[in-house]
Amino acid sequence: MRKVIVFTNVTLDGVMQAPGSPDEDPRGGFQYGGWGAPYAAMTSSVARESLSNIGPLLFGRRTYERFYAYWPSQTGSPFTEQLNNAQKYVASTTLKEPLPWVNSILLKGDAAQALDELKTQPGQDFMVMGSGELVQSLMKHKLVDLFVLLIHPLVLGSGRHLFPDGGVYATLRLIDAKTTDKGVVVATYQPAGAG
Repeated sequence: MRKVIVFTNVTLDGVMQAPGSPDEDPRGGFQYGGWGAPYAAMTSSVARESLSNIGPLLFGRRTYERFYAYWPSQTGSPFTEQLNNAQKYVASTTLKEPLPWVNSILLKGDAAQALDELKTQPGQDFMVMGSGELVQSLMKHKLVDLFVLLIHPLVLGSGRHLFPDGGVYATLRLIDAKTTDKGVVVATYQPAGAG
């Protein structure tokens, strides 16, 4: 069965909001957009190794729109071609097909149920990037098989969290950890009991 891998940047206090640029996600008056840029975690060999066999991508609507606004026009990045060519599945109740980014499919009906069915089909593992609300929904249905967290040595004190108050309870087991030269810990966790 195919796995669902959550791959995301977080601060030490669990904030995942707007790591890429100052204007990425100002919801709630968030003032620290672009916090991940000084650490260049995504360009490190450690992070690239985690992305080397990228399969289909899973996005919530907001993250899909942000990625689409940025990646298709980027040149000189090792990720541009990978992201453009990857199959992309989008969980949204507001978007309509056809979706604008090449190889994008809108998940029909309940996203968790649709993904549960897709996991049984042959193919590569799924990767969720960002998409905090989608991650919570998938956790609720026990559909996340691995968490690859790029943990930045930074405390913001505010922002949207990967694991918010009132979120899903989970016990995780560390199965791998590496550190970039900028101090970002790339930690891979598996839900306890999975194997």
